[in-house]
Amino acid sequence: QVQLVESGGGLVQAGGSLRLSCAPSGRTFTMGWFRQAPGKEREFVAAIGWTGGSASYADSVKGRFTISRDNAKNTVYLQMNSLKPEDTAVYYCAASRNPWPTMMRDDYDRWGQGTQVTVSS
Repeated sequence: QVQLVESGGGLVQAGGSLRLSCAPSGRTFTMGWFRQAPGKEREFVAAIGWTGGSASYADSVKGRFTISRDNAKNTVYLQMNSLKPEDTAVYYCAASRNPWPTMMRDDYDRWGQGTQVTVSS
């Protein structure tokens, strides 16, 4: 069973940046980031395929967030720039056996414990 461990969350002012990291314990294919704000459904943020050559983004983060992966280090990153208060949420790393960067939550079968991101206005 692949375990996922996120890190890098924290408190930042609006307009600032954070970088999240996710280190799976084993080999993975597509990796994704989701987020869940209080009282809301967990929503897709970004995903990246195995080679790193293809990625998908939610419209709300396009142009501000960048997902990447370093397969030599077996680590996936989410660089978040120009953060807004509405980006405040618990961010979850997830792994899917799909070869493409799917946006569908049900395509992901392994999840990390989540890391809190808080953006102050």
